[in-house]
Amino acid sequence: MNLIKSLWVWLSSIIFILLAFPVALILWVLSLAFDSRRLMNNSWMIFQGIVLTKMSPFWKVITEGRGKIDNDQAYIIIPNHQSMLDIVFFNMLRHRLRWVSKVEIFRVPLVGWEMKMVKYIELVRGNKSSVIKMMEKCVESLQDGISVVIFPEGTRSLTGAIGKFKTGAFQLAVRTDKPLLPVLIDGTGEIMPKKGGIIFRNRKTVRIRVLDPIFPGQFGTGDPEELAARVQSVMVKAMDDLRNEPGYLK
Repeated sequence: MNLIKSLWVWLSSIIFILLAFPVALILWVLSLAFDSRRLMNNSWMIFQGIVLTKMSPFWKVITEGRGKIDNDQAYIIIPNHQSMLDIVFFNMLRHRLRWVSKVEIFRVPLVGWEMKMVKYIELVRGNKSSVIKMMEKCVESLQDGISVVIFPEGTRSLTGAIGKFKTGAFQLAVRTDKPLLPVLIDGTGEIMPKKGGIIFRNRKTVRIRVLDPIFPGQFGTGDPEELAARVQSVMVKAMDDLRNEPGYLK
């Protein structure tokens, strides 16, 4: 049953992406003349993510705390990471943003091409010059008023528990004095776990919860390592609280 379900999801998603890509291409051509921030492409990418999330009958996504997001504010958004699906479902926040993503994803036909159109930010893992370039691109995006999204764990969790945070996002916050926006995602790891290949598992309710923004000086430290540890503690506790709520859907 999981195989049949997975075939349906992948096939319908591929067909939708094929149909949506020409629109993205047209918007990109138009943007070359008068939309240097690629806002039209960004909006189209969000729309596609919402459609892909809602078109499947095999999961339900509950989004909470969107009212905490000021769409006129550029954030350094730091979600936990459970699954490849996190990136798709994240569009349910309807917020203008650019992802920091490993360079391999940009090589995927259509998807990677559109990521470049939207000015998502490439990163070669383990390459110091790439990290420096990535940080500069993030600063530029924040100065343009467009949020950036960085998974502070650096990789997907095998267990659903929030792992140790790397310091990149927190170095960026200290450098730019832009607020961090923690976001919890829970449930995607059970639908499509890291070691599960491309097969979708049982139906699952996914929860996306936006926490309160955190300004770099809020904890009284300018040390990115200490800031990372403090924010990780906040998100771990918030995830525990989320999972222990009465009526929480497993």
